[in-house]
Amino acid sequence: MPMQAREIEDLLRASFPDAAITVEGNDGVHMAAMVIDESFRGKNRVQQQRAVYAALKGKMDGSNGELHALALTTKAPE
Repeated sequence: MPMQAREIEDLLRASFPDAAITVEGNDGVHMAAMVIDESFRGKNRVQQQRAVYAALKGKMDGSNGELHALALTTKAPE
């Protein structure tokens, strides 16, 4: 079953409660998210994105993943 933007945002918000989070997309399969959080300061992009994928709790894993593609932007606040 495809994931809706609100469900993705809720999962991200649980791990990044103070972040600025934007989730876009309308097909529930190919989505885009931006996560701006202080916890990303000093981390490289790979570390930041791994933290986001961990927050999604396996929703992108394997052939049964509910979320097929997520265009992801991560950064620390300016």
